[in-house]
Amino acid sequence: MPAADTRPVLLVGASGRVGRMVLYHWQRLADPAAVVPQFRASGTSGALVWDPLAGPQPLLDAVSASGGFQAIVILAGVTPGPGKDLGLNRTLAEACLAAASGAGIPRVLLASSSAVYGAGTGTPMPETAPCNPANAYGAAKLEMEQACAAWRDDGIDLCMLRIGNVAGADALLLNVAKSAADEAIEIDVFDDGRGPVRSYIGVQTLASVLQSLCQQPAFLPDILNIGTPDPVSMDALADAAHHPWNKRMPAGPTPQTITLDCSLLSSLYDFTPLDSRPGDMVRQWKETLPS
Repeated sequence: MPAADTRPVLLVGASGRVGRMVLYHWQRLADPAAVVPQFRASGTSGALVWDPLAGPQPLLDAVSASGGFQAIVILAGVTPGPGKDLGLNRTLAEACLAAASGAGIPRVLLASSSAVYGAGTGTPMPETAPCNPANAYGAAKLEMEQACAAWRDDGIDLCMLRIGNVAGADALLLNVAKSAADEAIEIDVFDDGRGPVRSYIGVQTLASVLQSLCQQPAFLPDILNIGTPDPVSMDALADAAHHPWNKRMPAGPTPQTITLDCSLLSSLYDFTPLDSRPGDMVRQWKETLPS
């Protein structure tokens, strides 16, 4: 891939929970023309209206008219919930990859999930760790990864992004957002007096990471863990959000610490100490909230 490719990046799933926040920050990181958001039905000026499940023609037309895209970032997907068809994660990803291949787009970053690993063993999990999904969502994302890997044989520089917790799209801050300012949320607290420890990333940092990965001159790794170098405890995140919380005894055997080894990503992207701090993750999230 040319090192100085100045074509824009297509962000598929820009209307989703993570995509909306990433788009907000991406457009402020650089020239807004550097990213083109995709919406299924309607969107803002400059967006690509395209439903990947309905066929590739709108993408092909856009490439023909504009000169194409240097990469596609696929954040679209189906998250857990009643009646949700998690198998659509594979279907949607394959539709996007087929369209990228037909449009001659050389690089695709595909959002997977750290849920493919399962609970792990308490130590940070590298990309080579065994995958033992503990739930249907993790199993569906792993199936998606396995089905899509073959597209590399078609010449696409495909990188699976095993994303940890995105601050603002995670269960804790979603609970904070839907609670009154004085309404305490509950957090599991373990023997050391702290809450669960997880790999997190702020949405502004995520936007910057994605932009940087799209512009890497060399081929990307097949799989990349996505999180900041230092994990975060959920009680610290709630404190950073200045939201009250109550201690709760953990229900079941879920480990206190489930984290990713993000050293491979750190070799490609220069994190700052601020990126790992709960307070800055909360700031990044709150900037995207309606005023």
